[in-house]
Amino acid sequence: MAGYAFLQGAFILLIAGLVNRILGFGYQITMIRLIGPEGVGLFNMVLPVYIMMLVLASAGIPLAIAKLVAEEVASNNMPGAYRIFKLSLFILQFTSVFFTVVLVISAPILTESFFPNPRVYYCLISLVPGIIIVTLCSAFRGFFQGLQQMSPTAITQVVEQIVRVVSGLVIAYFMLPLGIEYAAVGLSVGVILGELTGFIYMLRIYARNRPQALHYVAGLWRKISLGNDVKQIFTLAVPVTLTRIVATALMSVQAVLIPLRLNAAGLSVSDATNAYGQFIGIADALLFVPGVLTMALATSLVPAMSDAMASHNLTLARARIADAVRLTLQVGVPAAFIFLLLADELCGVLFGYPQAGDILKVLAFSGPFLYLQQTTTGVLQGVGKADVPFKNLVVASLVTIVLIYYFTVMPQFGIAGAAAAVAIGYIIMSILNMLYLNSMELLYLSGVENVVKPLLASLGMSLVIIYLKNMLYWYGLNIALVLVIALAAGGVIYLTLMLLMGGINDQDKEKFRVLFKFNQR
Repeated sequence: MAGYAFLQGAFILLIAGLVNRILGFGYQITMIRLIGPEGVGLFNMVLPVYIMMLVLASAGIPLAIAKLVAEEVASNNMPGAYRIFKLSLFILQFTSVFFTVVLVISAPILTESFFPNPRVYYCLISLVPGIIIVTLCSAFRGFFQGLQQMSPTAITQVVEQIVRVVSGLVIAYFMLPLGIEYAAVGLSVGVILGELTGFIYMLRIYARNRPQALHYVAGLWRKISLGNDVKQIFTLAVPVTLTRIVATALMSVQAVLIPLRLNAAGLSVSDATNAYGQFIGIADALLFVPGVLTMALATSLVPAMSDAMASHNLTLARARIADAVRLTLQVGVPAAFIFLLLADELCGVLFGYPQAGDILKVLAFSGPFLYLQQTTTGVLQGVGKADVPFKNLVVASLVTIVLIYYFTVMPQFGIAGAAAAVAIGYIIMSILNMLYLNSMELLYLSGVENVVKPLLASLGMSLVIIYLKNMLYWYGLNIALVLVIALAAGGVIYLTLMLLMGGINDQDKEKFRVLFKFNQR
């Protein structure tokens, strides 16, 4: 059945993503309770700048590696795949060193003139070593993804997360008596230790498991091919880099603009940082939980689409896209209802800040669109239209920034206004991506199959959750028990209704059986 290899790759990444998400959630919860929203706000203020340096250093090349290696493998040209990989790795060595130097030089300037809270300097500078580590590791991940071998990426991500969580929290705990800003430095050091461990493990996997390739003839042909390879790499890498630059720039603008506008609305610098910490560290973190599936799909879709398009198999490409979109909505629609109905309980039980539930309720409406944005971006990059997500993101980001500026300062909105602005941005980009895929005749949405059935099942689930919440609270059960029971019952009802309505069909069941058998081998 078409799409099994693609779904198997996504399944491996999904399992790793779930493990990472569980670890990450424990990390987020402990972090919030250990250093509070203000400390989390400090850490998340510098994180977008660090991510921006990573985006510039990697230059979209890892995704180009995945796509071009997949095309070479589809043509049975393993020497060509290695040529692409080694050339890309050489380029990344240069860019990673260059942007490491840039960040070291610019860190004092950024701290003085860019960040609203000057205590972020040491947190920022402690992240510097990660630029070289992450950039080089991403090249190896792109190579294995191009081979449609997702296990190396999955394994190293889990190892990286374990080390990051344990070391970050331990160091933050011991540095907390020195001040919140030093505890935030501990989190940064944990990030670097995790990334270094993951990279070392990736090198070990590459040394042991890389596929063999016959030697190819050097000379003039190689020079011509080298020039063509460079052109191919940067043709894809440039729009991918621009997309990530815009996404990271938006994060950076949000990290600065939201606290500033909250301060303009009358909050102190400390309270504004606290509110931003609740937004980014609690509500937004919860919204991205179902993204474990969609990011796994997006990562697998790039080489899967490249493989299908290189083989001129449009039927296979459409089948893979249809599977990805349907799975995204089957997860995204009920997740939105859960976030809307159990926002206070989730934020209160997990993080100890039930007031962040008001922010999550606003974001909940955009959840399915956020997840579709991730999936469709992977599709567009895989079919060689990496410039389209960039253009769409620019439009969505401009709207988001303008709305943040006006909504956040309104007394009746505050931080919820910022959440609404971000939610509208997710919706706009998702719709623009899907319209373009529809114009390419690669995506045909079936309203009943993709939207109506998950929506009806989610409405039935919601009625059960509302009834159980009211009854359990009336009996005096504590909030944690109410949350567990409501989630468990809601999940069972949703799956049951989907099965009864045919939302999960025989084809889906067969694919799940194949995936389960694949996982057992």
